[in-house]
Amino acid sequence: MAKSASIRVGRVTAYRRGKTWYLCYHDNGVRKRPRVGPDRDAARRLAAQTNAQLELGAPAPLSFEPVAIDNLRQRWLDYHEHVIKSSLATVRRYAAATRHLLNYVQVEQRVRHASDFRPTHVEAFAAYLRRIKVAPNGHANAVKKPLRDKGIKFILEICRSMFNYAAKRRHLPPYAENPFASFEIDRLPVEDAKPFVGFDAAQERAFLDACDEWQFPIFLTLMLTGVRPGELTHLLIDDVDLHDGWVYV
Repeated sequence: MAKSASIRVGRVTAYRRGKTWYLCYHDNGVRKRPRVGPDRDAARRLAAQTNAQLELGAPAPLSFEPVAIDNLRQRWLDYHEHVIKSSLATVRRYAAATRHLLNYVQVEQRVRHASDFRPTHVEAFAAYLRRIKVAPNGHANAVKKPLRDKGIKFILEICRSMFNYAAKRRHLPPYAENPFASFEIDRLPVEDAKPFVGFDAAQERAFLDACDEWQFPIFLTLMLTGVRPGELTHLLIDDVDLHDGWVYV
């Protein structure tokens, strides 16, 4: 006896079209028809799981909200600026880093939605970053230079964080991995780092002697703690423990 071409589990129907099984259900008033695959038993199990989650009011396992990469970028920047209150300098750095990804998907490789961005695109994006030249200070008239290894690594790390945000908010397909996760960003070598030359003891003393009463505690705190200027400007009196000598950043 031939098996039925459809399976009903509560509010969810699994049906076969050709050799492929699909689900059909309504989620928040919107009809969803996700593709499952050729396995009938897998379709039945997923239909039961989807029905259970719909009954509980939880998101269905195959549901996600596709979002354009430019919209994802704006949501992520707004989240940092207005929700978790990242410093404006941090938001500007994130905006500058993700602008490269936006330029890439709009000019080099036409990819509209975050859900369509694949690990192969990440590899091509990394190669693109090594080809382009940018103004180091962002000025339109500045001489453009290739990105340094450290800058490329930073851009890839920030884009990875943005796609982590997308995954947590179900903007990527179910069970899909962050496309930047498979790219070993942390192992990228930094071979052209700009050399750093710090003050010696005599120069530090001369610098602090030249500070006025307002500048001295500011620069001394920066030198002794290593905090960023943006972090220091966001400190409140509650963040300073004068009794035990702690500053909480």
